[in-house]
Amino acid sequence: MDYQKLRPLLFMLPAETAHGLAIHALKTGLIKAKPTQADYSALKTQLWHLNFPTPVGLAAGFDKNADVLTPLLQLGFGFVECGTVTIKPQIGNPKPRIFRCPEQRAVINRMGFPGKGVNAFKENFSAFLNARPRPQGIVGINIGMNKDQTNPADDYRRLIAQIGAMADYITINISSPNTPGLRDLQKRDAFLDITAAVLDARQKYCSDAQQPPVLVKLAPDLDNAQQEELAQAALDSGIDGLILSNTTLARPSDLPQKFADEKGGLSGAPLKEKSTEIIHNFYALTKGQIPIIGVGGIENAQDAYDKIKAGASLVQLYSALVYQGPHLAQNINDDLLNLLKHDGYTHISDAVGANHKGEIPNEIRA
Repeated sequence: MDYQKLRPLLFMLPAETAHGLAIHALKTGLIKAKPTQADYSALKTQLWHLNFPTPVGLAAGFDKNADVLTPLLQLGFGFVECGTVTIKPQIGNPKPRIFRCPEQRAVINRMGFPGKGVNAFKENFSAFLNARPRPQGIVGINIGMNKDQTNPADDYRRLIAQIGAMADYITINISSPNTPGLRDLQKRDAFLDITAAVLDARQKYCSDAQQPPVLVKLAPDLDNAQQEELAQAALDSGIDGLILSNTTLARPSDLPQKFADEKGGLSGAPLKEKSTEIIHNFYALTKGQIPIIGVGGIENAQDAYDKIKAGASLVQLYSALVYQGPHLAQNINDDLLNLLKHDGYTHISDAVGANHKGEIPNEIRA
């Protein structure tokens, strides 16, 4: 399938309809990986107790209900993060709620966590786990609260109780701009309360052999004081990692006005520098002690490499698939090998935090 020839037809459809077609194509085998002879051993990443075949993953939001995990892993992603899943089914915000800007390679969404709820999600995820052979790769679950929930910790606890032990890792989503009140959890006391509730639930509901790492996904719109506060909170909380970053509410001046006026979170190329900066900042603030998954505006291997050198141990993408098609992860993996060779590195881990050389002791960076 030549995606570049197909793209104009897909862009004639509403964005959410095109996404539905992509899910259908993955389910039915119309989208397949391209053959590769590449040796990705230099890209294998061991983090927590997990082995990632490559550091390039798919961000949450694409596969909300865990429908197509196997075909996604087969496209060259080292890991896939599914969700965001909520306890109760919800329809999300009114449509249309996804908007494309091809000239800026950008997307705005105000989805509002639509999904079939945890019961349907659990059924799909169980089917994936029970299928044989299971493709190589790591699968994380992104969890969020329902829109009408007034006690967020209750939703997060219940989600861990039901699906925590199934996940390779768990991401607490407290940074989507499309659920009222969610970003209020990005304050020290609320952050510590939520993370304590999740870590407690993990201890209670997951066996010692099934203790998934717990990560928190933060927004890119934090000012310097907020970044310092949350970096310290992350260190104090006992969480295992951070995902930086979610979509932004900022609107760069070069966006077309009609597009910029849409409400919701902006992703894609305009988020690239902002997300890389916050990765750099948090890596420095935590002295490299908390692993970071970097996401935001990644379109090619150089973008991924920039985030890795800023401090990300792994990276994720999503919006660029809209513009470049399903083989993007494979292309990035291939080109990362060339970037490592150019810089004289033998393994991708050598490049993590390389931009901080001299600022952070090597024994911590390693």
